[in-house]
Amino acid sequence: MTTSGPRDKCKVGVIHGPELLLYSFPTPHPFRSDRIIPFLNELDKLEKAIGDQVVKIKPEMAAVDRVLLFHDKRYVDFVKEYSNSGKGYLDYGDTPAFKGCYEASLYVVGSTLKLIDLILNGEIDHGFNPVGGLHHAKKDGAAGFCIFNDVAIAIKYLLDEVGLREILYVDIDAHHGDGVFYAFYFDKRVRILDFHQSGRTLYPGTGFEHERGGGEAVGTKLNVTFLPGAGVEEFKQAWEDFARDFLSQSSPEFILLQAGADGLMGDPLTGLNYTEEVHAFVASQLHKLAHEKCHGRIMAMGGGGYNPDNVAKAWTAIVRSLATPP
Repeated sequence: MTTSGPRDKCKVGVIHGPELLLYSFPTPHPFRSDRIIPFLNELDKLEKAIGDQVVKIKPEMAAVDRVLLFHDKRYVDFVKEYSNSGKGYLDYGDTPAFKGCYEASLYVVGSTLKLIDLILNGEIDHGFNPVGGLHHAKKDGAAGFCIFNDVAIAIKYLLDEVGLREILYVDIDAHHGDGVFYAFYFDKRVRILDFHQSGRTLYPGTGFEHERGGGEAVGTKLNVTFLPGAGVEEFKQAWEDFARDFLSQSSPEFILLQAGADGLMGDPLTGLNYTEEVHAFVASQLHKLAHEKCHGRIMAMGGGGYNPDNVAKAWTAIVRSLATPP
């Protein structure tokens, strides 16, 4: 067990700046930047309440070679071309191109990687990228509103460039994080715990309980699924029944959390009935685990969420939990 020692308070770096709003599809698409405005307002209030425990970090654009840690060059060039024209779709119809979508996507990736570096360097304790967590994008294509998969890129960066031996990725978005889950299905260095609404009732139609990893990685992946209507009680019971034992077997050197807010009651695209209590609970549990096992190295990403008030509640709960000593 590796601890980071006792702490009176934790410093959380949160990506904040006008570049944050560039990753926004045209109206009436549900994934627009206005969905995060209420969260940014709540963040200002939280910053005033807890002072220097919240540090606003300017977004940063990733170098293309970072994107190529996961994505094919042919696909990256395709995105750049469609970004220039601002026309057409980057996938089968969910992810339209818009002018500047290439640069906007580079900001998402760069901001996630910037937080990782700041955590590794000890400049902040934990991080949160509100526009990160684009977990559907595949190596060679966009999917489900996601252009470049900053989560998968971050995992590749931590494993292949930083040289870490094990990463824990936890995903609580209502949609299964298929772009991450299957990309590392055979990689035993990546332990994945994914809570989501059943793929039998929701996009992308994947993420079932029997999928536990392949080859040497069998047992390093776990899907926990819910039927529509599941709420806080069902989530916490599933955590006790499945997650605790799974996490006890892990020895992560970095923890990544995709904290999608689309599982909260009233989201227009999903059928779960969470409250922000789920996000506070998960962030608190993983925060404690991070300090026990990996010097407190944990970073969260926003992901989905299409009810702006829910987004504000869930993500404020994430930041507050990470700022509160475990």
